[in-house]
Amino acid sequence: MGDDGAPGLDQLPHHLLQRILQLGDFEAADLASLEASCYTFRAATGLGPIRFKSMTENTALQACQSDSLFKRLPHSLQSQLAIRCNGNWKMVLRYLKAFQQAVTGVTTYDGKVQVVAGKYLTLFIDSRGSLYGCGSNKFGVLGQELSVSECRIPVCIQVPVPVLQVSASSHHVALVSRNGEVSTGLMFTAALTREGEVYTWGSSSNGQLGHGDMVDQSRPVRIEALVDAGHVIQVATGPSFTFALLDCGKLYSVGGGNNYCLGHGDFSNDAHPREVLFFDEQKVFVSYVAAGDEHAVAIDSSGYVYTWGKGYCGPLGHGNEEDQVIPKLVEKLRDVRAVQVSARRRKTFVVTDTSELYGFGWMGLGSLGLENRGTSEKILEPELVPGLRVAQVSTGNYHTVATSPEGYLKGIGDSGTSQLNFSEKFLFNTHLL
Repeated sequence: MGDDGAPGLDQLPHHLLQRILQLGDFEAADLASLEASCYTFRAATGLGPIRFKSMTENTALQACQSDSLFKRLPHSLQSQLAIRCNGNWKMVLRYLKAFQQAVTGVTTYDGKVQVVAGKYLTLFIDSRGSLYGCGSNKFGVLGQELSVSECRIPVCIQVPVPVLQVSASSHHVALVSRNGEVSTGLMFTAALTREGEVYTWGSSSNGQLGHGDMVDQSRPVRIEALVDAGHVIQVATGPSFTFALLDCGKLYSVGGGNNYCLGHGDFSNDAHPREVLFFDEQKVFVSYVAAGDEHAVAIDSSGYVYTWGKGYCGPLGHGNEEDQVIPKLVEKLRDVRAVQVSARRRKTFVVTDTSELYGFGWMGLGSLGLENRGTSEKILEPELVPGLRVAQVSTGNYHTVATSPEGYLKGIGDSGTSQLNFSEKFLFNTHLL
């Protein structure tokens, strides 16, 4: 009993405390703090299986079971992720939360925000769905008059409806205003609908539109082969190739096979989407994929990183410059749990569930963010980028933009076309503009 006669926390029924924890939607760090500071939450409850050492562990597991990624995993892979997190369900929950934040947008006190780096420009979506951009305006890619060569500060791009997703190449921008996803190649665009269907249009010079031919399309056309394959949850495009990730963890690729980017073990183009069989053969559930200019990167459901394609300058992270014809595990990242990857010209970034950022490949005028390195040096293995806490990263040709868990921005690299001319507080306080 407390001094005022009120019952103490330890006198409340365990089932009531458990219900309070469940309704609280606590972060993993909150549950860890409760467990560390209060014996009631730290002690075994007897409410769940014997493997739960505390009430907060039980709560963390139940939160994991409602996560969209976790629910899609077979039981064996759920157990594998738990083992990867040392059997600690709070760590599993932290991983799942970090993954969702990395792939859907960073949550600030004002809502979700997103940043996308094009080759020579940067785009921002604020919590209200307003779209901003700075950098090169070549071909009017920032929505400004063609007489404007570049935007030296972020400008609002007038879109009549709130924007949810955006993607940019060097020559064009594509966006969606409803739940879905968009990705842009060099001269083509792929869009993913809420129903899990993929539409493509533009150049099909290498079969990258996925319609079984090399015929250009001026209007969006659905990829019928992927309708038969299953429900697509992500699309990613390189200059002339396309990836489609299914909710069952299978990865399909189509288009230009140059540099082995399709992951099928050969150099040939393919106008029909084909499954990247390596992952199925190794029983790997792919959770995220990124397409660089000449290589590709994927994360599996346990946070392991795989790379394949052209190895020049080291963007594959295997300690050499050898090409990889099929996906290969990045051994140097085996001890971290990746939640997001970003790739562009000869470089790769990896974000972990502890908000660390690793980079490797071509320094690209300093866009890898590593200290005491030449502007064109080759980094053949993953190295920790110092001084940053990162929830999401996007990289262009010569610049990179990292977003902290709180929504602050950090620009790295060259700003020759003003693509880094923004305040670090730009996204966090867009209402001040």
